[in-house]
Amino acid sequence: MVRKTMTAEQDCLQCGKCCEKWGWDQGGIIEDLVPWIQDRRTDILRHVLIRLRDGTIRTGRDLAMDNLPKVARIYYWVSPAGTKLTYCPFYDKRKDGKVYCGIHRVKPAVCIGFAPWAEVYHDYGLNCPACRDIAP
Repeated sequence: MVRKTMTAEQDCLQCGKCCEKWGWDQGGIIEDLVPWIQDRRTDILRHVLIRLRDGTIRTGRDLAMDNLPKVARIYYWVSPAGTKLTYCPFYDKRKDGKVYCGIHRVKPAVCIGFAPWAEVYHDYGLNCPACRDIAP
């Protein structure tokens, strides 16, 4: 049985463990890019690596809607110079001890869809405090 949502006892505690482990080196989808391009979110796009069908590799900073059919692969997250990062540039740990997503309203599908409590991940190594009642 795959649990798709948290129980009331499993509310996300914003500890950031899933972002620390999975919040980088992820593949993206075209649908993520559309609102970022339309809203001119170069703050996000400069951290996206794009491989075009002709083999060209670049950041998404200057990506336009016309380029989308040419995109072969999308990678999250890179430095503005195009080197892979080992962290999410939008990870924001605050004084209250909680972690906030700097792009929460427009975060990519891979982040939206991640659910450490879902059996499909079988990765309780995250030590997610919200998963405490399902860890083996």
